Amino acid sequence: MGRDILDLYSDYLLYSSGQTTATGLSAILEGNVSHDKITRTLSSEILDEKTLWKKVKKFVRAYEEDACLVFDDTIIEKPYMDENEIICWHFDHKENKTVKGINLLSAFYHSEKDGQSVRLPTGYRVIAKTEEYTDEKSGEQKRRSPITKNEMMQEMIKRHMQNQVKFTYILADSWYSSAENMRFINKRGKVFIFELKENRQVTDSERERNQGKFERLDTLELPEGKPVKVWIKDLEFPVKIFKQVFINKDGTSGQRFLVTNELTLTEKQFRTLYKKRWGVEEYHKSLKQNASIGNSPAHTERTQSNHIFAAILGYVKLEKLKQVTNINHFAMKAKIYMASMMTAKVTFQELWENTQNLAFA
Repeated sequence: MGRDILDLYSDYLLYSSGQTTATGLSAILEGNVSHDKITRTLSSEILDEKTLWKKVKKFVRAYEEDACLVFDDTIIEKPYMDENEIICWHFDHKENKTVKGINLLSAFYHSEKDGQSVRLPTGYRVIAKTEEYTDEKSGEQKRRSPITKNEMMQEMIKRHMQNQVKFTYILADSWYSSAENMRFINKRGKVFIFELKENRQVTDSERERNQGKFERLDTLELPEGKPVKVWIKDLEFPVKIFKQVFINKDGTSGQRFLVTNELTLTEKQFRTLYKKRWGVEEYHKSLKQNASIGNSPAHTERTQSNHIFAAILGYVKLEKLKQVTNINHFAMKAKIYMASMMTAKVTFQELWENTQNLAFA
């Protein structure tokens, strides 16, 4: 075929609109690659974030600047599949409920150079809950990962620094805003901008900090839109808090607290930089809607994990196409879908012509 199976399979995920299987790809390739060969590739190869970095390294190097590294996780729902170490129950902190599926932690690189921006996955972890335990409250058997997502994030930051990826800022929501993570990032000379939960214990007085006097963040009288130097309980160094007030779609108002270890960060920088965190949300949405990440019926951990890798590779292809065509991922998927519908229309019309001489036509 001139192209490896992984390359063909990741293409298939972009133009497919339903379940993605080895049999389905083999049929599209008119049997030139057997479904057994495709299955062997997906079930035997070890594809992980090391492999991903090899795939995106040149792309990243072409756009490296004073970039942002964004961390977030998403759940690929699998409500009807058998449970295993990666298809299991996870708490979705955005939906505030437990759902069954695959939990994916992403490191997402956002850089701008010469008027162009690039947004690429540069690392990821599929959360594997390999340990079984008995919940003390309910008495139920449950699963857990031997390593937390916060620990995974720290490992991924180390790997990016070992790979000499150029970035200055690390962005994440409140799930990753522990004092331990702040300390870890600060020691490595990077700048974090995290969302902070309203119940965090803080003070804007160094004297009260030395006396161990803190109060809830949402009770501290902070000016809106003006960065303020504060101390967080259990953190050795001062940080800056930025309070944002916004209007929700339903007309109600809300507030957000952002925190950074860069004490010179301005209001404009807070707003501009943290807005880039939204890119990882769009990335996860694109994986689900454009790259068929949730459409594999495979039951084994290895095959599901490799399918996820192929979907991530599909996203990278869409990002490359965006740089050339200036068409975003969702418009590109719509273009591909429309082309397939036009082909289907022609095929249907040709088939329908054969009914014209039948009595019921």
